[in-house]
Order: sequence, then C-alpha cells, then structure tokens
Amino acid sequence: MSKGKSYSGEFKKTVVEDVRENHLSYSEAMRKYGITGTMSIQHWERIYLEEGLEGLSIERRGRCSKRRPPKLDKKVNEDLIAEVQRLRAENDYLKKLNALVLETQRKNRKLK
Repeated sequence: MSKGKSYSGEFKKTVVEDVRENHLSYSEAMRKYGITGTMSIQHWERIYLEEGLEGLSIERRGRCSKRRPPKLDKKVNEDLIAEVQRLRAENDYLKKLNALVLETQRKNRKLK
C-alpha cells in the first residue's frame, strides 16, 4: 500500500472475494481496482483467511507487535492433532505398501 492510502473494510472484502471467486491474479486485481502493489491484496487475503471478514475492517497501521500469535480453540487444536496423526498413519501405510510392491517386483525379475 502506498503511504497514506487507506482502503475501507468493505473495499478490501470486495477485492479479496473477487480474487477468490473469479480466480484473479493479484496483478489483475491490482489493475482492476487501482491498487498500488500486490502485497496489499496478499496481506488482505491472509487476514481474510485467518480472521474472516471482520479482520479486514481493523485498522492496522504502525509496527507489528512482537506478541505471541493467538491460541487456537481447543476443538480446532484437537482436530489438527487428529489430522496429523491420521496423515502420519497414512504415510506409514503407503511407505510399507511401496516397499512390498518393490519387493514383489524384484522377486518377479529374479524368477524370469
């Protein structure tokens, strides 16, 4: 964003939703809406994904604080842990399956 330029939360919401719904590149959206710099749109999209529409209305000027990121809800945290465990189990299964397939292929080659 250029120095001194401020966009409303509604404008940011419109841009981000247009980018996501119509699969616009940041450069296309920048030209379409007359925004200087694609980093603004990337930043708005990150805020939209992390905080929702309300996050786009918050004024964020000045230096970023060095505080800890907000903790996730207990349910979200449990869901993420369960997902990681499931993916690890799936990964282990696929590695074992791949090893068995390779072993079978080697045995078939030796028999020929």
